[in-house]
Amino acid sequence: MTSRYSALALLKEGLVGHKGWQPAWRKARPKPAYEFIIVGGGGHGLATAYYLAKTHRKTRVCVVEKGWIGGGNTGRNTTIVRSNYFYPESTAVYDLALRLYEGLSRDLNYNVMLSQRGILLMSHTQAQLEIAARLCNQMNINGVEAEFWGPEQIRAKLPLVTQSLSARYLPNGGVWQARGGVARHDAVAWSYARAADRLGVDIVENCEVTGFLMQNGACVGVETSLGEVRSDAVGVAVAGHSSQLMAKVGVQLPIHSYALQAMVTEPVKPCLDIVASVIGTGVYASQSDKGEIVFGGGLDRVPSYGQRGNPPMLEAVVSGLVELFPAFGQLKMLRQWGGIVDVVPDSSPIIGPSPTRGVFLNCGWGTGGFKAIPAGGTLLAHLLATGGHHEISRPFDLDRFRTGRLIDEAAGAGIAH
Repeated sequence: MTSRYSALALLKEGLVGHKGWQPAWRKARPKPAYEFIIVGGGGHGLATAYYLAKTHRKTRVCVVEKGWIGGGNTGRNTTIVRSNYFYPESTAVYDLALRLYEGLSRDLNYNVMLSQRGILLMSHTQAQLEIAARLCNQMNINGVEAEFWGPEQIRAKLPLVTQSLSARYLPNGGVWQARGGVARHDAVAWSYARAADRLGVDIVENCEVTGFLMQNGACVGVETSLGEVRSDAVGVAVAGHSSQLMAKVGVQLPIHSYALQAMVTEPVKPCLDIVASVIGTGVYASQSDKGEIVFGGGLDRVPSYGQRGNPPMLEAVVSGLVELFPAFGQLKMLRQWGGIVDVVPDSSPIIGPSPTRGVFLNCGWGTGGFKAIPAGGTLLAHLLATGGHHEISRPFDLDRFRTGRLIDEAAGAGIAH
């Protein structure tokens, strides 16, 4: 009886335009002034607003989003979360994010559907095997548990993986992180938005930032399509559009933006119960709760702001998938999509104050933005609330390009998952 009533209620709401449902967050209009403005209503911007309110008790906060909540990269990724990075600085950021993900549903009182099914990074050459062994050792040194697997363990865990000795990408080993997995991307955005709203944060959608308000060399707010909004400080968390936005205040960031595309197949019965990825091709795959195979690969290395893929990149990714899992060659592809990623020369994020006083940056995550959302929000909130770095964010300051103290995570971050 309950299920039937719920189905009828769902049908009714669909017919009347959801008028009987209470919105998860208020459709706010911008006030003249706030203590903090966050530009970008994706995961990082919403998480920043939430942690400003919850951790730092700063509730005069406004999130300004030019489209709709979660309509950018947060809703256009493959939902993978992991912390299998090499350098201690990177591990600190991504494992902070993973630890926060592990308690996020409880913290926000909203099921983000975290599934820690484990992630396996496979090699297929001797050189890659040595890289995998180094990564596994370094992860354990960094305090993140990892296991080094041989081909027998891989075949036992992935019975559909290619078994032919003449296969182009026959796995010869890999690194297993049991705590890795997936989370529901839209649920992450919605949960942070609802939680921030309930703490008093204003979330303003369909409001584009067109410029910065400057006074005595410092930023004192933003110009928007809905008018001027003043603030003590501005946080910028707009992912692939970071360089475009900061150019409005005369700041040139060391960022190139690329399209990262992903695909999904028709649903099938459970056949892939982990996240599988390959060092040599950059191809990765997991199976959604609906049974679809969600997969992707490397960046399209032509700079672009287009949220779509192209046939050559599609062919490269699909061929890598079916050579690893030959049985997947018979599946029909349902759709593909693209996100805009902002890539920095050392493949690590930029977290810290910008050259413009009063503007703070959270950008340059490349392909790692979704998995870093809770950490990115925590660190940017700390910067805004205190005016100084958290110990974890300090190595990612923009000044590393002046000092030469780079954190080159191309191997861990350049593979697109």
